[in-house]
Amino acid sequence: MPKLNSHNKMSKGFDVRLICYYLALVFIGWITIYSTCYIPDGSTPVFDFGQPYSRQMIWISAALVLAVIILLIDSGIIQHYAYFFYLFCLLLMILVLFVGSEINGAKSWIKIGSFSLQPTEFMKMATALALAKFMHEGKTESQRRNVWIVQIALITIPVVVVMLQHDAGSALVFASFIILFYREGLSPEFLILGIIAAVLTIITLKLNETYSIALITAVFIGFMLYNRTQKKKIRRNVIIYVASIVFVFSVNFLYEHGLEPHQRERIDTILGKTSDPLGADFNLNQSKIAIGSGGLFGKGYLKGTQTKLKFVPEQSTDFIFCAIGEEWGFFGTLVVFGLYGALIFRILKLSEKQRNPFVRYYGYGIAGIFIVHFFINIGMTIGLLPIIGIPLPFISYGGSSLWAFTMMLFCFIKLNDN
Repeated sequence: MPKLNSHNKMSKGFDVRLICYYLALVFIGWITIYSTCYIPDGSTPVFDFGQPYSRQMIWISAALVLAVIILLIDSGIIQHYAYFFYLFCLLLMILVLFVGSEINGAKSWIKIGSFSLQPTEFMKMATALALAKFMHEGKTESQRRNVWIVQIALITIPVVVVMLQHDAGSALVFASFIILFYREGLSPEFLILGIIAAVLTIITLKLNETYSIALITAVFIGFMLYNRTQKKKIRRNVIIYVASIVFVFSVNFLYEHGLEPHQRERIDTILGKTSDPLGADFNLNQSKIAIGSGGLFGKGYLKGTQTKLKFVPEQSTDFIFCAIGEEWGFFGTLVVFGLYGALIFRILKLSEKQRNPFVRYYGYGIAGIFIVHFFINIGMTIGLLPIIGIPLPFISYGGSSLWAFTMMLFCFIKLNDN
């Protein structure tokens, strides 16, 4: 059992700023969900539990209860049970493969009456906790040899299960832990390799393997000439060259067999390989129209025509940012950007002040998750990224994501109280 803290009496006090940012984002989310369901003739009662905004009110109430419970428990429990929570969430994800329900092409939901639970959302937090606990405990000299193998396994195992559920968007979020690893000493070379891999992927998908191999070969020859007298670097360059060739030839295979047809269509649209205004392009085009029509100050709350006439699909979930952009305009979206920026910056700042490394690891882990969710969701609504369907934290409609993000944030707030 965890050792209870005798001074667990709000010794430093809960961080009010993080709580305020959370409440502001949740409030913006609810009024926006209400707006997407609003009917101008006035027949939109606030309490109608057949509507998404009323159900979201229930999820918000439950989330606040969860937040209070987390703030009342002993912080040692969070760290002590990190591995148990990880295994529990992993078992739920595996269970989904057998009894799960399919929604929008992804079999990642467990039906509980009229409510659908998505274990993947909680798995993100569980992975952040498990990584933090392992990194905190795995600092002895005898453990360092295998530390990276275990850390990669902790991330890779849930990613494999998520891919089996055909949920590529959620799988991509687990790459956010690169931010934690970079903070804890990961070489910048890995980030450079990641950027190179992204560039090669785009070139291969947009053109073909020949162009990518030509680029790799040209760069390889240049490095070989530059390092011709250094045998160790020549050997490293050869290994990287061969690995790059293998990577290029694996891109199309993974693209064809790892993604659903609708996901490939969306990526082809982003890359300009296809044009289907009434099909794959429809969501993106309507999203751009809605955001662009908001101008600087927006059309006004409850006055968004694109939102009211249901031109934008999934407007209360994946595309909820469109309703914000249309009704509140550029300055309204800046407020949302500012709240997320303040939330993430505050988490990172508090993480750096921590004496307990576990809290710092966990803080950077969840900050990375928030960053990736935010940029992918916004990026796909404005056409910078493929539409892969992940929620905007605290704002998008849905109980699973709201509860998971609430638990994620308030565990950090509780850990910072000591």
